[in-house]
Amino acid sequence: MTFSINLVSDLQQMLHYQFMQHAFEAGTIIAVIAGVTGYFVVLRRSAFTAHAFSEIGFAGAAGAFLINITPLEGFLLGSILGGLAIAALGRRATNRDTQIGIVLAFALGLGLLFISLYSGYATQAYSILFGEILGISYENVLLTLLAGAVILGGIGIIYRPLLFASLDEDVAEAKGIPMLFLGTFFMLLVAVAVSFAVQVTGVLLIFSLMVTPAAIAQHLSRKPQRAILISMAIALSAVWAGLFIAFYTPYPVSFFITAIVFGLYLLVRIARLLIKPAKIAPSDNQKVRASISN
Repeated sequence: MTFSINLVSDLQQMLHYQFMQHAFEAGTIIAVIAGVTGYFVVLRRSAFTAHAFSEIGFAGAAGAFLINITPLEGFLLGSILGGLAIAALGRRATNRDTQIGIVLAFALGLGLLFISLYSGYATQAYSILFGEILGISYENVLLTLLAGAVILGGIGIIYRPLLFASLDEDVAEAKGIPMLFLGTFFMLLVAVAVSFAVQVTGVLLIFSLMVTPAAIAQHLSRKPQRAILISMAIALSAVWAGLFIAFYTPYPVSFFITAIVFGLYLLVRIARLLIKPAKIAPSDNQKVRASISN
């Protein structure tokens, strides 16, 4: 199949296939989840943590092959255990890189061991590494929808203290915000979000949805609510465009998604260099912190 002049007709033709309907449904849910959680991941300077979840979860998915459970269940279990371990390493989100690196290296070693012990075909492991959204079933779509509702509900519950703590951990701790509980709860939400996002981009390309749209949004807006909406819009646009293009080409969806968000990131960075930045009052962040704490 090839593109035609009438893109609406192309879209209608593509959506006649049930596997494409499921891909768009799951991709939409995952893009919204990634856009929201990714904003706080970037704001808390925890991009390495999100990447660690994906690789720790890979060890769980690889182990799932050995005990005859689904890779998604193994990935979810591995990510959650990794999230608890990372949160236990300390209260502050910005001082965990060394410990995370140690846990990550051990998890990768476990994943390699589990893969070497697995005697079946490696196609499922390949799909975990690079994503296989076109193979998502109706049951997985419902499971993704349920997980998305839980994640967004959890973010909504802790939104104000999480935003405050992300902007200034010292002031938030001084005001009595339970940093350990907040960090652990958020880590668990990110772990679940990463577990489902790998269905689209895979372990190796998780940054394309969990980090890049949020990084672009932070360059475009300093207001948290607006930045979250921009992050969601970018993630949605990349997933939809990637699915559409991949249907009419022989190349993987995850490549187009990563290429789109990376291209947008470069455009935004170049535009900021060419356009003189507006002067921002030094009290802007203080106003945001004050409005959250009141």
